[in-house]
Amino acid sequence: MSDSEIKSAVKEKYGEIARKSGSCCGPSCGCGTDDGIAGTIIMNDLYSDVDAEVRESADLGLGCGTPAAFADLEAGMTVLDLGSGAGIDVFVAAKKVGGSGSVIGVDMTEEMITRAEANKSKLKAANTEFRLGEIENLPVASGSVDRIISNCVINLVPDKTRAFAEMHRVMKPGGKFTVSDIVSVGSIPEDVRKDLTEWAGCVAGAVDRDEYLRIARAAGFRDVTVVSEKPYTLDAAVPFGLHSITVSGTR
Repeated sequence: MSDSEIKSAVKEKYGEIARKSGSCCGPSCGCGTDDGIAGTIIMNDLYSDVDAEVRESADLGLGCGTPAAFADLEAGMTVLDLGSGAGIDVFVAAKKVGGSGSVIGVDMTEEMITRAEANKSKLKAANTEFRLGEIENLPVASGSVDRIISNCVINLVPDKTRAFAEMHRVMKPGGKFTVSDIVSVGSIPEDVRKDLTEWAGCVAGAVDRDEYLRIARAAGFRDVTVVSEKPYTLDAAVPFGLHSITVSGTR
């Protein structure tokens, strides 16, 4: 199974989600499984402290954490959101950095960019922009961002080493990343790794928790720390575990 096959399956699933009206909660919507190898899991966290208009417009129920809450965002910062979807984390960050700051959302799915742009207009979020692109080849200048956030997306990327290298490239010295993601505890069987449905459901692409942290450190980040973690309850017969973790590191 090639990287291009994985990306095509992910784009197809998330393009379909983006075309739906309203929000999308539940395992069949995105990150989460619906009667798959791991049983039924709903991974998304709720944005309880976010304006209702922002939630209703931009929260499709696809995340597994709230990374902006841990990112130490300040007025005037430039923030990059990887796999920005309909824009929920972009708009949360935009409020924190204010008019003197800016937030860039990057997503590889055209339909998500279209939906995010519509939400930008609706919410009048002038300090935001959305760019079509892949995390392994970011359409962002080197050394240009203060903070990077991402919510349940890097597990969908086939080449995570390249993804973290790109994150390091675009970040300013002294900058910080905070990402929420799905990791595995124990070995995921090869037949699951080859299942494109499980890839789009954020299961097959999950790497071991310790390996995830190792990749981040190997990219050149320091002080790589898990700041929040939640295990999911899987079917008893499943030979591995899944956790959502929120990880921070500095350049």
